[in-house]
Amino acid sequence: MNGQIVILNGVPRSGKSSIAAAIQASFDGIWMNLGVDAIMATTPKRNLPGIGLRPGGERPDLEPFIAQSYAALFDTIAAHSRLGLNVVSDLGIHDNYSKPLGILADMVQRLASLSVLFVGVRCPVEVIMARRNADPKGYVAGDGVPEPVRRWQEAVHTPGNYDLEVDTAAMTPEQCAELIGRALARA
Repeated sequence: MNGQIVILNGVPRSGKSSIAAAIQASFDGIWMNLGVDAIMATTPKRNLPGIGLRPGGERPDLEPFIAQSYAALFDTIAAHSRLGLNVVSDLGIHDNYSKPLGILADMVQRLASLSVLFVGVRCPVEVIMARRNADPKGYVAGDGVPEPVRRWQEAVHTPGNYDLEVDTAAMTPEQCAELIGRALARA
């Protein structure tokens, strides 16, 4: 029997990783987290930020690698599922590169035969900025919303066709995981 797949799509600092951790801690069975952080940890430094490249077409030299990395990730997710492992993947899928790469359409095609719950992880930009400014690494944005943050907010949820949406400003990661678990049970 194939494992279930939950794709969490949202901007950086929206709470995707915290939701993934809550899923791993509270759901029955084994839940593998194969998301952006795992892929970036295995990406050579010269190819970073890889699939974490922000919207805006700033690194067209990396774009062929990004498409290839996402394809490999989606095939890896599919392989885990076909082996009966459940997968949660926290991503920031967008198509705002120097030219469209069709990442979302490729994901749909590669995971088509499997049970996938596509979850939009929403979070108001004001909350994102507060989280960024509270970062222990010392990131302080100052006044306003930097252009890269604004681009993420606009690009990641386009087109926004989700099976479920959660708002991490209104819900804890555990509440989001509970809602996702109910949606999986209905599927």
